[in-house]
Amino acid sequence: MAELQARWGPSYRLLVTFAAMIGTIATILSATIVNVALPQVMGAFGIGQDHAQLISTAFLAAVTATMLLNGWLVDSFGCRLTYAVAIAMFVLGSVVSGSAPNEGVLIVGRVMQGAAAGMVQPLGMQIIFQVFPAERRGSAMGLYAVGVVLAPALGPTLGGVIVDGFGWRAMFFMGVPFALFGLLLGLVFLPGPTPGAGPRRRFDGPGFALLVTALLALLTGLASGQREGWGSNRVMLELGIAGAAAIGFVLWELRTDAPMLNPRLFAVRGFACSAAVGLVYGAALFGSTYLVPLFVQTIQGYTATRAGLLLMPAGLAMVLVFPIAGRLADRLPPYAPIGVGLLLFGSSMLLMTGVGTDTPFWTFALWILVGRIGFGLAMPSMNAGALRALPQRWVGQGSGAVNFARQFGGALGVNLLSISLERQTQYYAQALTATQDGGPATRELLRQVELLLAQDGVAEVTRGAAAQDYLAQMLLSQASMLAFRDTFLLIAIACLLALLPVVVMRRRSAG
Repeated sequence: MAELQARWGPSYRLLVTFAAMIGTIATILSATIVNVALPQVMGAFGIGQDHAQLISTAFLAAVTATMLLNGWLVDSFGCRLTYAVAIAMFVLGSVVSGSAPNEGVLIVGRVMQGAAAGMVQPLGMQIIFQVFPAERRGSAMGLYAVGVVLAPALGPTLGGVIVDGFGWRAMFFMGVPFALFGLLLGLVFLPGPTPGAGPRRRFDGPGFALLVTALLALLTGLASGQREGWGSNRVMLELGIAGAAAIGFVLWELRTDAPMLNPRLFAVRGFACSAAVGLVYGAALFGSTYLVPLFVQTIQGYTATRAGLLLMPAGLAMVLVFPIAGRLADRLPPYAPIGVGLLLFGSSMLLMTGVGTDTPFWTFALWILVGRIGFGLAMPSMNAGALRALPQRWVGQGSGAVNFARQFGGALGVNLLSISLERQTQYYAQALTATQDGGPATRELLRQVELLLAQDGVAEVTRGAAAQDYLAQMLLSQASMLAFRDTFLLIAIACLLALLPVVVMRRRSAG
């Protein structure tokens, strides 16, 4: 680092930050860009929501697992090599995803992208803390955070334009040029391993293996439950393996002298409360970002571009809110911004329970905007509150753990909300179908549809079946809309329940 600073002079700080930022933006962009393409991917591969949601959750789960590896990788191999390998893996994952012949290969590609993103994301913060003096770190972090937040905010919009213009496969290649440019900058400006740093820190192999097993078995079991039945032997086995691996992970991390994730952190009440809120926020944010584009494309008939534009005002608002929220985090106790943020996000989801086929674009965009402002207010205080509660020797591990909680919440939230959506759709479809008992209203509707088909020149022999099919599609669309409303309500309830840890934080602060 000292040699690079001497070679490039005062401008080195900005150059190395820009290098890390480009790679981070390229990898984060792929987290949300895929959501607007899910209907097209489902149509291309002939899959349902139970498979499609794995395209999102596979990425988030991989980020969750590899994020905890970052500290060991940087200590062992240096920033430059860690960054280069991660970017190379991301590019390879993008190529695999974009050329995937089936959903299985696509999910493998998404895992590779997510694993790379998990390794790259913490690097930027580490670089800033190394090259900037303490009095300038806040400004540098603010600049870096704007780029990090702007990427997922613009992801759905850019993805929508690409999907409509070039097809869904082209979307996975969008981040490749930025990633390669970031790789070039990283090889030039990022520091290598520190000479004479001593022996390499031992890798927590058993802990990592248990964590990956728990995540993989849990997400697979949840996805299998909808297809195989929740009481099936396969699902019980997968969920059992997930539970056993999770327990084994905690026990191992308690006894090893070099834990990836120290469970003792969660014995600190203030940290545990912040991590619990982070878990809910991750589920709410990533879950709603998954659901909204799916709703407007499958129920309201939006194009992918229009679905992406719906999320853009909220994303831009977050960019403006973050610097303000950072200052509030320095001046207010953490529970205040976190509580207000949860109320705003919950209110946003509550408003969305009234969504329908005729909800105007800007009304929907405003509802989403309210929730994202809430998230922007809460996030800096959530991170700061978590780390302030810890002894100084645990701050480094605490930073990784609170990010782990948020990412894990995102993976779990998308999966559980997708399951809820599918189950509620089936429930309402059966209930609505039962109301069509051949009464006067149903017969009149079918007659009117047959008359319209006759005007279009449809043969008489097929009109009856076509009218019945139209009725079935109409009932399914109505059932899906009601199911989306229920799922948005679940997110609102989760935000309300997350106020309980906030109350504990307030009492602890008052005490």
